[in-house]
Amino acid sequence: MRYWCVVPAAGVGKRMGADIPKQYLPLGESTVIQQTLEKLQKVKQLEAVVLCLSSGDEWWGALKNNENLTSDQSVIIAAGGKERSDSVLNGLKVLAGKAHDNDWVLVHDVARPCVRINDIQTLIEQVSLHDVGGLLGMPVRDTMKRAVVIEADGGGVAEAQETVCRENLWHALTPQMFRYGDLMQAMTDAISEGRPITDEASAIETLGKQPLLVEGHPDNIKITHPEDLALAELFLKQQMSLQ
Repeated sequence: MRYWCVVPAAGVGKRMGADIPKQYLPLGESTVIQQTLEKLQKVKQLEAVVLCLSSGDEWWGALKNNENLTSDQSVIIAAGGKERSDSVLNGLKVLAGKAHDNDWVLVHDVARPCVRINDIQTLIEQVSLHDVGGLLGMPVRDTMKRAVVIEADGGGVAEAQETVCRENLWHALTPQMFRYGDLMQAMTDAISEGRPITDEASAIETLGKQPLLVEGHPDNIKITHPEDLALAELFLKQQMSLQ
């Protein structure tokens, strides 16, 4: 079996409020995107990493020859899309002719630099034995509320409507890993039909298939807000101390 990885990295990260896309913000001794790629390049099963960049990306060129960015595996550049799902599909199209339908493709968010290599290895080991594929996730631990937004002066106000049973609820993380042929079909069909795709697993579910949930660690956070950078740096330092 062969394994590939697609990393959508064309977003601008508006909620960060920064002058540059969040994947190029400093994190530790490098940047978010470098930390993420360095993690993935330590997964020896991967044939290559497909990095999906915006056509207006002005920052990757300055990093690609950086000595801190390892080059043990090939990084293939693909065009990013308007939505994350468009970037993923573009990445899959770049693999056409390289990947076979039965090859596995891992899709990982560029803004998740704290994913543990052991978690990726566990995902590969468990999902490789599964018919459909699967994803890293975390069982919900907190009480869940469904809110309704009420329009008020100055903007909408969220009010708790009901408590939702948290039993069997999981937070979806990445990487998410599926067969190349299945993922290509699911993403192509969903986008062409205008169906919203929240992640790769949701696309696979439209084929009538149920992905496997593989429990990961809670430090696999997605950097979304400014305070997430400090938290990510803390998690990376903790992970280094455990090595």
